[in-house]
Amino acid sequence: MGDADRKYRVRKAAYGGGAVTEVVLSNPVKHNVFDDGLIAGLTGAFLLLAEDRETRVIILRAEGKSFSAGADLNWMKRAAEASRAENLRDAEALATMMYRINTCPKPVIGLVQGAAFGGGVGLAACCDIVVAAPAAVFALTEVKLGIIPAAISPYVVAAIGARAARRYMLTGERFDAATALQLGLVHDMVPHPDALEDRVRSFAEMLLGNGPAALAETKDLIAAVDRPWSWDVLKDTAERIARVRATDEAKEGMAAFFEKRPPDWR
Repeated sequence: MGDADRKYRVRKAAYGGGAVTEVVLSNPVKHNVFDDGLIAGLTGAFLLLAEDRETRVIILRAEGKSFSAGADLNWMKRAAEASRAENLRDAEALATMMYRINTCPKPVIGLVQGAAFGGGVGLAACCDIVVAAPAAVFALTEVKLGIIPAAISPYVVAAIGARAARRYMLTGERFDAATALQLGLVHDMVPHPDALEDRVRSFAEMLLGNGPAALAETKDLIAAVDRPWSWDVLKDTAERIARVRATDEAKEGMAAFFEKRPPDWR
């Protein structure tokens, strides 16, 4: 996992006592574009990390000037000449990668240090928390190539809303980190690039202070209630909290609070 020829690496962060794992896009010469090989690799990496008991927080980041320029154009050119069945298989693989990142039970922090175009915006939208450098720039450029941002659309629309998506998906225009912050694609923009690492670390440490099972349950809860309100939603939320309250982690969290001590997951 994380071989150089897969254009990504998986490594432990220098902090967090081994509980923070970084997934690093490592093809800076080509601006960390993805193709079928990288898609398969990232899908597998997030599946493994979802089951890795040691990993509690994941950081998705990239090397070089760009976060990710989206899909490799040569790969897309080959796809244009492929059969419909081959195109469908590739599209489903891309959609699966985005889904695995978005639904990973571990919190995923996106560190966007540079350009995020097309699918790169999708990667950011799939992260739970996104921190951007002031130089970061974003664009949904698919329409400029005569295609559509289909696989990433559920996550981008969820992040910025349908109204903003109408503008940026239709125009393909670039927008800066400050605009991404205003839209909700980015959660925090640091004032200087040197502050990026410290801010990401502070988020990771906040997450490590919370119950790991509770974090996974909360991610699942958010996905479940992100729909029009109904009595079914109310019943579902009641059943979830009733189940979680009876867990050992919840009991330990409450005991630690009243006993004024750190919980054992720290």
